[in-house]
Amino acid sequence: MKTFMSPDFLLQTETAQRLFHEYAENLPIYDYHCHISPKEIYEDIHYDNITQVWLYGDHYKWRIMRAVGTPEELITGNGSDYDKFLAYAKALSQAIGNPLYHWSHLELKHYFGIEETLSEETAPVIWEKANARLKDLSCRELIRMSNVSLIATTDDPIDDLRYHKLIAEQGTMSATVVPAFRPDRLVEITKPGFVAYIGKLAEVVGHPVETAAQLKEAVHERIEYFHARGSRISDHGLDYAPFAPATEEEADQIFRKALAGAALTAVERDQYRTWLLILLAQEYEAHDWTMQLHMAALRNVNSKLFNKLGPDCGNDAILDVHLAERLGGLLDAMQAGGRLPKTILYSLNPNDNYTLLTVGGCFAGETAGRIQLGSAWWFNDHIDGMRQQLRTFANVGVLGQFIGMLTDSRSFLSYFRHEYFRRIVCDLIGTWVENGEYPQDEKALKDIITGICYNNAVRFFGIDLK
Repeated sequence: MKTFMSPDFLLQTETAQRLFHEYAENLPIYDYHCHISPKEIYEDIHYDNITQVWLYGDHYKWRIMRAVGTPEELITGNGSDYDKFLAYAKALSQAIGNPLYHWSHLELKHYFGIEETLSEETAPVIWEKANARLKDLSCRELIRMSNVSLIATTDDPIDDLRYHKLIAEQGTMSATVVPAFRPDRLVEITKPGFVAYIGKLAEVVGHPVETAAQLKEAVHERIEYFHARGSRISDHGLDYAPFAPATEEEADQIFRKALAGAALTAVERDQYRTWLLILLAQEYEAHDWTMQLHMAALRNVNSKLFNKLGPDCGNDAILDVHLAERLGGLLDAMQAGGRLPKTILYSLNPNDNYTLLTVGGCFAGETAGRIQLGSAWWFNDHIDGMRQQLRTFANVGVLGQFIGMLTDSRSFLSYFRHEYFRRIVCDLIGTWVENGEYPQDEKALKDIITGICYNNAVRFFGIDLK
């Protein structure tokens, strides 16, 4: 029987073990999509206890705590940090097979030097050990320990990026920290608060934003602003890929109608979104940015929980939506104008992976790996989800061009998701080699492993690193 979480954890063959330990294990981490706070990085925050760094804001953990019947008071409520940690330990011991079980123990081992498995019984001792270690660990020290070379945060177009500027001026970070442009509140014209948001945008750019032409100008100005501060990546959260072509005159009428407070039809909503996404893609391509499309998330399903806690509280699910035809039309419209940027396509529904690869593959060329299938995301970043994503990529694409893993996290402890991913990559490729499905060509294997785990992302995004 194998030892739990041994140095060869998840590495089932000698080839897999060699590939991981020689080529993947010590590579830097290129975290091109996350939700950590640049303010917290600048302030180099310290934590009073492990609950603050581990459980605050982590809706992955909140979901499994709710699944075992933990009172909300001990999840997002006013319960003590110790009681919340104890409740998580109790829940985790039942989460056999869940990636959180593995991630949590990787984090305890590598950040805190804790070898014990976490349970209700061991929680008091682990609480004391972790908290003692935290006295020497700020968020920047956690980043340094994780060997992170790049962090791309997620930032709203109206953000002044003050903390990115301060981090750059300070010049003491071990990693490069850049903003990523997330214009969801610009795109989602029927969401509550849209009119007020456009008012804030007008204040930021210093001119009215009352017409489509003025919105176009404001978008350009904000992208220029982000670009000057190091941004080279955009990100969109979409329920589905809209495709309802509209002229600028039609988009203008819809935009004015929304600003006047009138209700829009579903067609008008998609016309506006299509027009704006094509406009944004033109800007991204002109600035040599990469566009990410995160699709098929069903948000805020439990209205009672949403009304109490708001978004991003563990209240989302996989959306079953047909992507192919509309996504193909949207990308083709971008391409037709000569302005299809480098693009990463994600669906929260793993059944869409073949669709994304085959649609995206129709627009390949000019740049290696130009249209990417995104990494196994959110509900899919577990062993089965990662293996399925990798196999699908290999089956109908070129796996050697894959840009690899991201954290998609709000926690400074989540970098070991990259190690988890790298072990799975090396195990899968090692198995193919030992099964005679790929030759034991050491140079080629090294290039593929280091490419998927780090080098491809460095090349693909083209961001200057320290």
